[in-house]
Amino acid sequence: MSFLSNLFGKKKTEVVVEKKEIIPAKTIELVQTSFEAVKPIAATAAEIFYSKLFELDPKLKPLFPAADNDKMKEQGNKLMTMLSAAVAGLSNIEALIPVLQDLGKRHVAYRVEKSHYDTVGTALIGTLAVGLGDDFTPEVKQAWVDVYGVMASVMIEAAY
Repeated sequence: MSFLSNLFGKKKTEVVVEKKEIIPAKTIELVQTSFEAVKPIAATAAEIFYSKLFELDPKLKPLFPAADNDKMKEQGNKLMTMLSAAVAGLSNIEALIPVLQDLGKRHVAYRVEKSHYDTVGTALIGTLAVGLGDDFTPEVKQAWVDVYGVMASVMIEAAY
């Protein structure tokens, strides 16, 4: 069973997003507020994320400059910048969807496969759990799971 189906309790194909779908305001607020707490530790969060990602699937390591610490720091910065923009963009999902679609299409060129989205989601949730500590409540976790599911499904649908 995949990350998305595990976390959503439904099949990935059921997590279809249409442009008119709106993420509840409370979910957006929880994600945006909790991400503000991650920003001060962005570099550490990125390190945790990639550590978890490579632990979950070592075959992903060649997709990144894992042997070069400076380049991985740069990659981590790109990750956190993208996450920050996506989280901020939740307030205007109509404008965010085309950005996510383009991002999904570009990730195909980086050899990202559909199944990688599950691994990334698991690594992201694990990273947030570590980074937020006690503030990563079940409600915050569910908000992130929901938002990641929407973002991943938009990217996957556009790319594949």
